[in-house]
Amino acid sequence: MTVAGKLAGKVALVTGSGRGIGAATAAMLAADGAAVVVNDLDEDACAATAATINSDGGKAVHVACDLTSAEAPQLLVDTAIDAFGSLDIIVNNAGYVWNSAMHNHSDEQWQAMLDMHATAPFRLLRAYYPWLKEKVAEEQAQGRVTCRKIVNISSVSGTEGAATQIAYSAGKAAVVGITKTLAKEWGRFNVTVNCVAFGPIETRLTQVYDDAPPTIEVAGRDFKVGLSETQVEAMVPTIPLGRVGQPEDAAGAVYLFCIPESDFVTGQLLICSGGLRG
Repeated sequence: MTVAGKLAGKVALVTGSGRGIGAATAAMLAADGAAVVVNDLDEDACAATAATINSDGGKAVHVACDLTSAEAPQLLVDTAIDAFGSLDIIVNNAGYVWNSAMHNHSDEQWQAMLDMHATAPFRLLRAYYPWLKEKVAEEQAQGRVTCRKIVNISSVSGTEGAATQIAYSAGKAAVVGITKTLAKEWGRFNVTVNCVAFGPIETRLTQVYDDAPPTIEVAGRDFKVGLSETQVEAMVPTIPLGRVGQPEDAAGAVYLFCIPESDFVTGQLLICSGGLRG
């Protein structure tokens, strides 16, 4: 692993980076020189991602916490500052699905999806603001300019809609609004704020099954995930690139918004779906 890349000297926080897209993103940023704060609800997965980055020659620390808790946002910001002295890139990636037809959605289900996908990123960015404002003022007084990056993760479910995902889709659509609004507010701090909406990416949320759907455990509750073989067989021919994406494909799209070449790109939505649209 090289640490003298385009992101050398940068510090990144990637939520939900214990596995899947988040882990691939953390590894890609670290491989290009960034020190990374790995975050996940799962302590073991979180520690494993950080350990892999460190063993490959990168720099990483990990923080396992529930992003929807009141303490999590400040904890994550403080960890980055304490460990590495800065926080230059935030990737709001963490999430999960809780699906059912709209008429079967409970208030708890609706709120859980909004809390995870909209409220948690909002609170993290709000917690980041005091340090950011003070740091930018300090840099301006010294005649320095630093471009910092926010990359929020949405989904084609949020941009196009998806049956059985009304709460998840609402949360992911909110991410787009958060992105476009904050891009206008934080341009004065030279912060770019962009959004990547993923189509089908091969993770545990989209794992293929041939009988009963698998489940994942989140905060002591099991949630059905995955796509049936029939669904995948029907979907793949509609993807112009002819395949489901891999976590590294998704990480690459996020990476584009983190490197210096995108320093004049902000408020944008990038669809990473192999060409699939709703």
